[in-house]
Amino acid sequence: MLFYDWTMLLILPAFLLAIWAQFKVKSTYAKYAKVNVRSGLTGADVAREILRDAGIPLGGGVAGTVSEITPIAGVMTDHYDPRTRSLRLSEDVYYGTSIASLGVAAHEVGHAIQHAKSYAPMELRSVIYPVSAIGSNLGIWLFVIGFLFVHSPLLINLGILLFSAAVFFTVLTLPVELNASKRAMVALAHGGYLQADELNGARKVLTAAAMTYVAAALMSVLQLIRMILISRDR
Repeated sequence: MLFYDWTMLLILPAFLLAIWAQFKVKSTYAKYAKVNVRSGLTGADVAREILRDAGIPLGGGVAGTVSEITPIAGVMTDHYDPRTRSLRLSEDVYYGTSIASLGVAAHEVGHAIQHAKSYAPMELRSVIYPVSAIGSNLGIWLFVIGFLFVHSPLLINLGILLFSAAVFFTVLTLPVELNASKRAMVALAHGGYLQADELNGARKVLTAAAMTYVAAALMSVLQLIRMILISRDR
């Protein structure tokens, strides 16, 4: 982040894990994106079916529903938008009939189900998002300014406090993502949308994706620890 001293060693493991996680998720996704499912269902088909199985109406955009499922440009751009209750699936996933497509689609539906069911960690994450967004951008700059330019303990501590909110958000993202993957695997198996060997492939795709969130959480925590150590040592 900042100063080249011994504290840089703290974030090295997380940095290496992040590189490995990115490689793993891309290679695993690419592998199973080439393996079509026997059912011939697309990611969009499975998303609609899982929502139906969960008793969540599609359309309306009100509490307890999903307003729409639409394709979006890009690769691995899939996401659920809780503000509009919209499920956005990348074109490869939306139209795709691969194991990777169905696994990713089911994962994103897992987030929609979390929202509809008021899953506590997701609700809490939504509440702290505004503060965490400020903290991720402003926190480090306040720390730098307070440390290097005005030598202000107040700015340093304020920067650390704001960055802590961003760290908490990143850590809280872990149970949200893991739970969405768990819901996805249960739904895919329960609905019979994937066979046993196909389920194993989908699990590998979602596990690889989860490692990117583990790496991000570890990086943010170690970065916070580094900021605290620098403020005390200097």
